[in-house]
Amino acid sequence: MATACPPLSLPSTSLFRGRGGSGGGLARDGGGAAAGERNQREEGRQATRLAHEAGWESYQSLCERYPSFRERSENVDLVVEISLQPWKVFKPDGVILFSDILTPLPGMNIPFDIVKGKGPVIYDPLRTAAAVNEVREFVPEEWVPYVGQALNLLRQEVKNEAAVLGFVGAPFTLASYCVEGGSSKNFTMIKKMAFSEPAILHNLLQKFTTSMANYIKYQADNGAQAVQIFDSWATELSPADFEEFSLPYLKQIVDSVKVTHPNLPLILYASGSGGLLERLPLTGVDVVSLDWTVDMAEGRKRLGSNIAVQGNVDPGVLFGSKEFVSKRIYDTVQKAGNVGHVLNLGHGIKVGTPEENVAHFFEVAKGIRY
Repeated sequence: MATACPPLSLPSTSLFRGRGGSGGGLARDGGGAAAGERNQREEGRQATRLAHEAGWESYQSLCERYPSFRERSENVDLVVEISLQPWKVFKPDGVILFSDILTPLPGMNIPFDIVKGKGPVIYDPLRTAAAVNEVREFVPEEWVPYVGQALNLLRQEVKNEAAVLGFVGAPFTLASYCVEGGSSKNFTMIKKMAFSEPAILHNLLQKFTTSMANYIKYQADNGAQAVQIFDSWATELSPADFEEFSLPYLKQIVDSVKVTHPNLPLILYASGSGGLLERLPLTGVDVVSLDWTVDMAEGRKRLGSNIAVQGNVDPGVLFGSKEFVSKRIYDTVQKAGNVGHVLNLGHGIKVGTPEENVAHFFEVAKGIRY
């Protein structure tokens, strides 16, 4: 979720084909790089991804000069500069687009802003059939040309030294923001809609589904070599309600993208997803990202052998000693096994995390061989 001075991202250090080299996922198997573009990696090296929320001085300086998040995330030059900052510091094998899952909303006739100290604000929450009927299908080329331009520039900048990653919000999570009017603690409004007027919610979810499938394809066509789908709020649903209000729409997105982009790795992240793990592979994604509340070995067993995993070191571990950080990395890697794993934190880095420990995380991960 975006903040007034939102997180930077440290992306995957290696994007490889998963599912035995045929599914286009992310894996620790020494297979081909995403889109066949990487040619400078070492065989069998640990794949790593890290979402970074600590503030480097250069980024904080940009926040001071450009206090509006939307200004930073909708300006091509700033998007490219901010996206590259972590890569320039740590030289991982990936660069994540600097953006927000709510970026498409204005193009769907849903005005929003990100207010300092409050977060996302939807000015006219969607709570009636009439309001939902006014939501338009998102056409990325018309509304977010800066995203495509930034992705193309990032690919040119990093050349074959890194993979470029994009992301989108999942239908239920986007609907939650739009119905609640922003962030929520109890999700009363969207659950009221789901349980009393489900047809209205299904109409909204379908609009987000069509639009996000188009957005993923647009990102891929402009340089993204993998795309992560964030369903941050899906775990507020019971398993039965997840099967009605989230799962079918996620599967529809994946099915649509795979028709036109069969080799594009798709990653799904839903925080607090321990109660839903067996259902997540049913979406058809290539990779499931686990938060740190799930034991990696148990998560692997519950997800099955035909899907790659990402995660899942507790971000708080990076406040420990370097020896402790190393221990947790090795433990996670050992539990994940030697194929189909992207080492990552189970959530974004917390503000105040020692930067030297972030560097240590990468150093240890890159040193792991098979």
